[in-house]
Amino acid sequence: MEVSAYFQYILALMFVLALILIIAYGAKKLGLMARVTTGSAKTQDKRLNIVEILPVDARRKLMIIRRDDVEHLIMLGLDQDIIIEQNIQKNPPQTTGHTSNKIGNRTENS
Repeated sequence: MEVSAYFQYILALMFVLALILIIAYGAKKLGLMARVTTGSAKTQDKRLNIVEILPVDARRKLMIIRRDDVEHLIMLGLDQDIIIEQNIQKNPPQTTGHTSNKIGNRTENS
């Protein structure tokens, strides 16, 4: 092979890598890529954690963040951020009452 063919392959490789970087940068700016890792072993020990991110549309996202076992639902937008719900308990208290499926005191004999 000639040297010019190697040079052409290297230029083509650099062009493809540049296109990949441009597309990744555009996807990050449009919010198509997750910028944080949620639920990893590294983030479980921290007091502040992002639980879930859900895109609402191209400009807004819903985010659940957890701080000391209390979760907050926040809507992030371009112009403003809104707290939709706060002080959501991670583990809601369970009812201790006993419910029965029995109706009345009737028993059946076979």
